[in-house]
Amino acid sequence: MARQPRLVLPDQPHLVLQRGNDNQPIFRDDDDYRRFLEFLRESAKFYRVAIHAYVLMPNHVHLLATPADEDGLAAMMQKVGRLYVPWFNNKYGRSGTLFQGRFRTSVIDANAYFLACVRYIELNPQRNQLAFDPLEYPWSSYAHHAGVRPDPLITDHAKYWELGNTPFQREAAYIELAQQGMSGQELEAINAAVLKGAPLGSHAFMLELERKTKRSILPAKRGRPFKVKPAE
Repeated sequence: MARQPRLVLPDQPHLVLQRGNDNQPIFRDDDDYRRFLEFLRESAKFYRVAIHAYVLMPNHVHLLATPADEDGLAAMMQKVGRLYVPWFNNKYGRSGTLFQGRFRTSVIDANAYFLACVRYIELNPQRNQLAFDPLEYPWSSYAHHAGVRPDPLITDHAKYWELGNTPFQREAAYIELAQQGMSGQELEAINAAVLKGAPLGSHAFMLELERKTKRSILPAKRGRPFKVKPAE
């Protein structure tokens, strides 16, 4: 069965997941994290992809990104791989693949899920007990959104700007959101979407995607089709 092409839409945020092959570590020391971010920043700028949030975990990467065209997201991820994998292999005297196949991505309904996806990404170290406070983890965009450390990789999205009229208001509002954590329902919905490569959004958002892309987005109704009896 042919693999269905990824659904990538220009000017729409996408949640991206890239894992290490067999969940092996893709970062072993601080220099690895720094070099990956350097390559990501270079590649995002070249292919016109706005990065809104990220976290680099020991064996996987999460991004929230908006491409300017249909090809930019894949081209960016491919370039990062072409730069980082040979560098990593040379450093550690290894060969072969580092990442687990194709990256996974989910188109996001910004109105309904953008800020939830930012928190999903930036609270990942806390959920995985790598940090008591997300600010303690240096390899995410949390410090940028909390107003502690500006990050040149990040392009703020309109939904973040809606949190307040001043930087202080936005940062305080985001910290409060992050402290509220996430519901199990939100985590389940986001996890399922990115693992399946399915869009994440409201029913109206899904219907609009179907109209725009001419692809089946909503799950098919179960059961046999309803048959209309002929008039007697």
